[in-house]
Amino acid sequence: MFKMNYKNNLSNLIIILFIFLIDRVSKIYILKIAELENIVDIYITSYLNFYLIWNNGIAFGLLSSNENLIYNIITLAIIIIIIVVLIMLVNTKGFRKYCLISVAGGAIGNLFDRIYYSAVPDFIDFHINDIHWFIFNVADIFITIGIICLIFEEIFVNNKKNEKIT
Repeated sequence: MFKMNYKNNLSNLIIILFIFLIDRVSKIYILKIAELENIVDIYITSYLNFYLIWNNGIAFGLLSSNENLIYNIITLAIIIIIIVVLIMLVNTKGFRKYCLISVAGGAIGNLFDRIYYSAVPDFIDFHINDIHWFIFNVADIFITIGIICLIFEEIFVNNKKNEKIT
């Protein structure tokens, strides 16, 4: 039984590291372009640009602040949330496990940037005509997909289980 848990936790860690590496490679690539060109403003399609900004808030620039105390409190809260997600991951199976892995991998990627750069590089600018969504990064994609899947799993799967019980 110990080997099964060890093997399961090792595979979880490998997937989290893979997500982290995908995020790191994408950010390093954009930062290298910024270093060479002094700015990143790359037209990809009529709906997608790469435009580098530095985010010192949380997801989508929310709670951005130049105050070190606020930044440090937010960073500490993120660390606590990551620890809670990792603890939940140890005791979770099935689809929910992969949702939590996605959230953890993305969150660790953004936490690394918060600690290393004191801000998170965001660069994916999705837009329709002149209506722009928040600028985000690959880690944000994994976090968002993981959370959306957790919500759907809770609403549709767990709700049906609860209906069968009653």
